[in-house]
Amino acid sequence: MDILADILHRHGALVLFAVVLAEQLGLPLPALPLLIAAGVLIGTGHLGLLAAVSAAFLATLLADGLWYVAGQRRGRSVLALLCKIALEPDTCVRRTEEIFRAHGPHALVIAKFVPGLSTIAPPLAGVVGLGPLLFLSYDALGTALWIGSGLGIGYVFGAGAPEIATQATQLTPVVGIVLTVLMVLYVTGKAWWRRAELQRAPRITAADALGRVHGGEAILFVDLRSAADRREAPGIAGSIALTVEEVAEQAVTLPKDKPIVFYCACPEDASSAHATLLLRRSGFETVWALQGGLTAWQEAGEDRNKGVLIPMTVSS
Repeated sequence: MDILADILHRHGALVLFAVVLAEQLGLPLPALPLLIAAGVLIGTGHLGLLAAVSAAFLATLLADGLWYVAGQRRGRSVLALLCKIALEPDTCVRRTEEIFRAHGPHALVIAKFVPGLSTIAPPLAGVVGLGPLLFLSYDALGTALWIGSGLGIGYVFGAGAPEIATQATQLTPVVGIVLTVLMVLYVTGKAWWRRAELQRAPRITAADALGRVHGGEAILFVDLRSAADRREAPGIAGSIALTVEEVAEQAVTLPKDKPIVFYCACPEDASSAHATLLLRRSGFETVWALQGGLTAWQEAGEDRNKGVLIPMTVSS
């Protein structure tokens, strides 16, 4: 433990830079506890204020800048990549888009304080076309507030109770390792459980769904994609647009006597599978997730311009 404490004392700024950079790039490492620990070290005189602030600030802006450029150049495919490693892939992008719509670029200021959105916000800013100068200004402000709050809490503790704080700094490396291991186990376990649960959702292939439609079966298609996705690419003709949350809220209004097919543009049909399981648990028997989503439908030969479905509305 003394060796680990010595490493933190000697290389605190470097350790802080590495952990903050890793977290902002999307890895499940807890940077905020380390910021607080760094504040304690500053309060006890074991770490320079300028070194700590510079390390955390540079790491955050570097990671955010990389994601922003990736969003500009690669578009929404970058968001799909991030959603694959997120704990809630069917809601992470939509929540961030809602915050952007409500607050504009100011969303970058509060994103650092919202778990799961800190990594999503920079590439989304690139996707929606936020200018580099505007992005950098708001992102730097949010970064400063986030770093300042973490270091500030630790500094007050370290300056107010030096003896206790010194003992706490000796425990910080061990606590950090334990937290990291627990976080990795939690993320891995939740991802495995979520994937296993969603795999149980009944699915229908695009070819089968098309066959039913051409055979005269009236299927209610529900588009679960985000508003931005729908603006970028039209959905299946006659489908209605809902979110997973709205499906849960409006389950009683959806027709149980009509086949329902959910589709999305998310990895492993996560949103569609989630919505399908929700309705199955509510007593719906003819409801499926469209395997492969809208892409599979298009590849199966659906003509988006002409359409083959009769528009349907949800009964009230």
